[in-house]
Amino acid sequence: MEALLWLTLLALAIAAPFAYPRWSLRRALARPLSPSALNILRRRVAVYGRMAPELQAQLQKMVVQFLHQKKFVGCAGLEVTEEMRVTIAAQACLLLLNRPSRVFPALHTILLYPGAFAAPRKEIGPGGVVTDGHQHMLGESWGDGRVVLSWDDVRRGAGDWTDGQNVVLHEFAHQLDSESGSTNGAPYLGSQESYRSWSEVLSRDFANLRHDAWYGRQDSVLDHYGATSPAEFFAVATETFFEKPWQMAERHAQLFGELLKYYRVDPRAWQDRPAPPPELEMPVIPGNRNIAWASW
Repeated sequence: MEALLWLTLLALAIAAPFAYPRWSLRRALARPLSPSALNILRRRVAVYGRMAPELQAQLQKMVVQFLHQKKFVGCAGLEVTEEMRVTIAAQACLLLLNRPSRVFPALHTILLYPGAFAAPRKEIGPGGVVTDGHQHMLGESWGDGRVVLSWDDVRRGAGDWTDGQNVVLHEFAHQLDSESGSTNGAPYLGSQESYRSWSEVLSRDFANLRHDAWYGRQDSVLDHYGATSPAEFFAVATETFFEKPWQMAERHAQLFGELLKYYRVDPRAWQDRPAPPPELEMPVIPGNRNIAWASW
């Protein structure tokens, strides 16, 4: 009898580390988002009020899970508040709507700085000499389960939902990208056919953006930072998809279509169609009325 008791206790001790997190999560999800957190969500996610009720309910539940599972650490003397936690969680979870997800399962910690932070970098100088340097960053997604963010830039991104600049969407797109096993601009898509279509469209638009960046074209919908690498292109395209959906759909229809299939929401439903830009009049140059205007 005593041996049976010890075996039972041993089995419980082994099972507890696996069972407790699931029990704790179920308990957390049984409680609704607090009124104060819901108020922050409404203020910090400008499109929330335009979302369908079922999407609002999804987002609230994901925010509860995010806040329950992820640890926030203030850096450089920053004291993390509920405002900061909910603002980041709500924007990050927009990427998960209508998609089966365990809410960024590989992520465990968000490091939050008051403003832009310095990240160590290797710099290659003349003659190939490698030296240690630093680069000022607004955000960074690490492969060890951490995301680093500048609160000033998180707040700035939340304040303008139409400029295509959002550091939370950007860095958490990197987290999704890494779920496929490597951060290379191709997140887990589920089928070989999906990867073929994704590769064809994104490779072409990535090459076009690199061309635009090289020649300094200023009329691109996508930020030129996306020309840095395929991974950055996916992150920049994600920002544009959620913040400039109408413009992306018009200028990059196939790219918009790929992201529409992946994210399973259409952000155009959350924003009014922007007014078309005013037409530019052709300048009249005295003495020469037959000039052909070149375009790329």
